[in-house]
Amino acid sequence: MMKSASHACPPWTVRAWPPLLWQVDQLRRLQLRHLGTRVTNPGDQTTRTAGQTIWASSAASGSQAGMAWDWIHLSRGIVAMADPLSVVTNLRLVNGDGDGLTMLETLRYLNEVVHTLSWQDEVEQVMLINEQAA
Repeated sequence: MMKSASHACPPWTVRAWPPLLWQVDQLRRLQLRHLGTRVTNPGDQTTRTAGQTIWASSAASGSQAGMAWDWIHLSRGIVAMADPLSVVTNLRLVNGDGDGLTMLETLRYLNEVVHTLSWQDEVEQVMLINEQAA
């Protein structure tokens, strides 16, 4: 049974958002806000609780930048990205010369962004709400 928190759109639709070019040295200016988190597997004695979270930011151009990823609950108070190489985004990162970064280069920077967010707190809140509702 899937339990979820309400959010604006399913996390993996971020891939379908219009692509947004973003200079890698400007990533710190990206003010992502939490759009939603959902539990896709409530976990039991043999599996861990897991889910997805989505974050977005409006760019000066009016476009929206988004990022989403899967997470897994490891133990009380500890949540981690399920796969740091599977961040879904509509951002297309470019260097100072305007050249596109490779997928691995991009993932390195996206992971840096993820680690600046308080996303684990959001996940913990959703898990608590789901636990109380069960």
